[in-house]
Amino acid sequence: MTFVTLNNRKNGLTTYSPFNELIDGIFNNNLSNNRPFQQTPAVNISETETDFKLALASPGLKKEDFKLNLEKNVLSVSAETKTETNNETEKISRKEFSYNSFSRSFTLPQTADFNHIEASYEDGILKITVAKKEEAKIQSREIAIN
Repeated sequence: MTFVTLNNRKNGLTTYSPFNELIDGIFNNNLSNNRPFQQTPAVNISETETDFKLALASPGLKKEDFKLNLEKNVLSVSAETKTETNNETEKISRKEFSYNSFSRSFTLPQTADFNHIEASYEDGILKITVAKKEEAKIQSREIAIN
């Protein structure tokens, strides 16, 4: 990691590192702009005997912000938000607009039952459940030994 000296208002010099810039970028951009998301949300994908489950971490959104599409075997999840802030003082009016969006696509396997897809949004997590076709479900039975 390389350190560089930069001018500072206090004493004229300060140390700089790429790590500090990364941390400042995360906190200054994400927290001060009041943006619900800045990038594609993280997703957890799991499989059970009967279905596939997707969970997208997307806090700060409403269920109305999401749009789910299924085209052939590709499930697309997208969201778009628009935030408008209006601060008025004496003769000055200031408006700030913020538009955020993301889109993620998932290729579903042929064992997925495309007619049985459910979605819910709770506590900042979008949960999508895709049922498996009957023939794809794991069937177990005991085999007798002759």
